[in-house]
Amino acid sequence: MKIKEKIFGILSNGKKVKLYTLSVGDLKLSLTNFGAAWTSLLVPCGKGVQDDVLLGYSALNGFLNNEPYLGVTVGRFANRIKGAAFTLNGKTHKLDANDGENCLHSGWRGFDKMLWKAETYEESEGAYVRFEMESPDGEGGFPGNLKAVVSYGLTKSNEIIADYQAKVDAPCPVNLTNHAYFNLAGESKGNIFSHELVLHSSSYVEIDDKYIPTGAVLPVKNSPFDFKTRRRFDSNLGQLDGYDHCFVVDGEQGKLRPCAEVYENTSGRSIKVFTTQPAVQFYTGNFLNNVKGKQGIIYGKHSGFCLETQHFPDTPNHNNFPSCTAGPENDYHEKTVFAFGF
Repeated sequence: MKIKEKIFGILSNGKKVKLYTLSVGDLKLSLTNFGAAWTSLLVPCGKGVQDDVLLGYSALNGFLNNEPYLGVTVGRFANRIKGAAFTLNGKTHKLDANDGENCLHSGWRGFDKMLWKAETYEESEGAYVRFEMESPDGEGGFPGNLKAVVSYGLTKSNEIIADYQAKVDAPCPVNLTNHAYFNLAGESKGNIFSHELVLHSSSYVEIDDKYIPTGAVLPVKNSPFDFKTRRRFDSNLGQLDGYDHCFVVDGEQGKLRPCAEVYENTSGRSIKVFTTQPAVQFYTGNFLNNVKGKQGIIYGKHSGFCLETQHFPDTPNHNNFPSCTAGPENDYHEKTVFAFGF
């Protein structure tokens, strides 16, 4: 196991941004403490070739202007909140409307745009970076003083371990995730249509044309949302312009259980995802619009996919959704594992 640390860049206020590289087993994962973001992931394949399978940027400046949220940790609340507002215990909280009239990924300055404290450490089976940050009461419109601790690690079993924890001194919805965009053929290899997917989900969250939940949770059977058996990403793109939908993970919430499996036949690479979270947002990069990525590579529509394990979008406005309200007597803690094969 190896852990390397170097300066990734310097912010306008003079603060240094770090880049951490973990080399464990057959994988090499790099992360930065700006946005607690994954910047690259080198994975071998059966042909003996090692590719970076994460969309991202070569330098810090890209992450400072990261409209698609490539690789970042999202919080306090990932995904959308209708009308950029929610009511909790009789009080209405107004948020940033940064996605039309709605709030997306916590507004104009969510956790993805913050410099986190970071430290590296090793355990018997892997190497880790522990990111920590504090968000004061009222930041972005959210109540309570919150402390978040997010650890990302690489194990000898070729797994990425993602552990999300938060403490808040007043009731507040909390929904943390990572927004990594994968292309298992390689981040510079074009679209993701060669990928095949299994989702361990019997139902999904219905949304309107603004991607806001209607409140209904529908069965996937006999619909374009049925990935219970393995099929290609693009098998239903004639009916949909791509996926940006929340799928309910089968099994007991809070228990680490199978969530998704992705296969890419040209490289032979695969990911199996396990999570304690109630749901996963499957997104096929529909809004990638000629993003200038690593080494000047242009990421167009459907150049990467996301499997964002999380709570349901707009949860604070739906009593029938699993609660994500943390508070003084109820800490937030979720875990996701990405297991890679090749």
